[in-house]
Amino acid sequence: MARIKRGVPSRKGRKAVLKSTRGYYGRAKSCYRVALPRLEKSLQYAYRDRRNKKRYFRSLWIQRINAAVRECGMVYSEFMAKIKSTDIKLDRKSLSEVAISDFEGFKEIVKRVAQG
Repeated sequence: MARIKRGVPSRKGRKAVLKSTRGYYGRAKSCYRVALPRLEKSLQYAYRDRRNKKRYFRSLWIQRINAAVRECGMVYSEFMAKIKSTDIKLDRKSLSEVAISDFEGFKEIVKRVAQG
């Protein structure tokens, strides 16, 4: 029986790793033995940070809403408690966008929340 040689598939795998590590610093972009652990670690970071990004953006929206609400004479926790009791169904992302792009409209929302 003929001997199976693995040269072509091995080279294909190494090329795929080096293609993925383009843009890295130093030998991590050109040396397979250095690039493989760096690539594995970068994939771990990417997996973790896809979840952390959601956390980060939620806290950013909260900070923006808090800053805008304070300019209108209220605090964030009070505003969110009252907005849930009214018929306004806007999430934090939408509220922060309104606060940035249309502050006058946001003031109207705060006024309605403060009244009832």
